[in-house]
Amino acid sequence: MSSLKLPSSVDDVVSLLERHDYFADRRLATSVFLALKMQRPLFLEGEAGVGKTEIAKVLSTALEHPLVRLQCYEGLDTASAVYEWNYPRQMIEIRLAEAGGKVDRKTLATDIFTERFLIRRPILQALQPDQGGKAVLLIDELDRTDEPFEAYLLEVLAEYQVTIPELGAIKAAQAPIVIVTSNRTREIHDAIKRRCLYHWVDYPDAARELAILRRKVPGADSRLSREVVAFTQRLRTMDLFKSPGIAETLDWAEALVALDRISLDPDTVANTLGALLKYQDDIGAITPEIASRLVAQAQDEAASLSA
Repeated sequence: MSSLKLPSSVDDVVSLLERHDYFADRRLATSVFLALKMQRPLFLEGEAGVGKTEIAKVLSTALEHPLVRLQCYEGLDTASAVYEWNYPRQMIEIRLAEAGGKVDRKTLATDIFTERFLIRRPILQALQPDQGGKAVLLIDELDRTDEPFEAYLLEVLAEYQVTIPELGAIKAAQAPIVIVTSNRTREIHDAIKRRCLYHWVDYPDAARELAILRRKVPGADSRLSREVVAFTQRLRTMDLFKSPGIAETLDWAEALVALDRISLDPDTVANTLGALLKYQDDIGAITPEIASRLVAQAQDEAASLSA
């Protein structure tokens, strides 16, 4: 397993993330540093597409720890998230015991509820990685689940363990790095947040978004990159159902590069808005007149961004 040292300062976190193409502001870097230093789960909340999930992926790569991802959804239960018993193997074990003659039912009942019959799901995998050591556990979009599952997580987040009735408590030999994300489609219970460090991940400012775009879409013309960022920043000031996140900015820039554009124009904007906005009402709100005005403003503001 990797023996890479954890960052020893907030500056080290900033540098570590930037080496892996993640440009974090000082507040986010501080939250990440404290989560690592204090061995506390980090709860990241914010709009979709602002880079919450990416934090876990980058930490996994940068620290050379395996990433275990639990993608949440409505109806998620312990059998899918934590563990379940391998019932077919247990039944085979029972049939073989019966075929062998005498069956001590009490002993058999104990034997079939051992770890060799246990199927590990993401949370248990993170607490007991195959190679030992420490894992990065990403509990993604917790707001998609329901409150009973939140309640189950309390033991995991507080003690880094799960309790299996037949086996007792299974505790991590090394506390995993836990990142919990939420798009805030509903409020997460205070009991979850109390067990975590909390950070709201906001949209990046223009300078940081430009740095991200340049690193992620190096083929984009410098002028185009500045105009894309300025245009997207303008869109976020409008009353849209869903403002574009960083992911959409990058998608749009890649689409424009594929079209060999080196600058924005109203027609190109109108033809490619589907890469930037994901709801028809939002796309329909960008009329030709508004598109022309936004392009002109973006071109003016792009000049103020570093060349």
